[in-house]
Amino acid sequence: MDAENCRMLDKNTIPNDNTLKEWIGAENQYRWTDIVQFIESNYPGVFSQDWLFGGKKHGWSLRFKKNQSFCTLIPEKDRLLVVIVLGRKEREKTESILSELHPQICDLYDKSKTYHDGKWLAIDFDSDDLLPSIKRLLEIKRRAKQI
Repeated sequence: MDAENCRMLDKNTIPNDNTLKEWIGAENQYRWTDIVQFIESNYPGVFSQDWLFGGKKHGWSLRFKKNQSFCTLIPEKDRLLVVIVLGRKEREKTESILSELHPQICDLYDKSKTYHDGKWLAIDFDSDDLLPSIKRLLEIKRRAKQI
């Protein structure tokens, strides 16, 4: 499916809960909400949430950022992507726990190219089984606040 058919490309309409649910589907909306709530509860007041429009090629995405990007959620038609960029130290930590992560994430990690700014993981969040591994990667990016 090309970007025109899979990404949210109406630059004049910032996605909301209703349009997201229609676009990504109810199961993926649940996963989206779970990740957002995880970030908000474990990193209160740390990250800004910015809806970004990446043009007709990329469409809308929700980025969590402080000084650097923490993660980005990308709504696609009947699909949800979570993008996490791991720097050098984060890759070392991730490699030490790879055996504890979901096999799909391990496979993606092994196949992803490392660029000058890190290893970009675009995780197709298509199963609730991936949630613990995604949360673990986020915890590697930044330790959760102690509440």
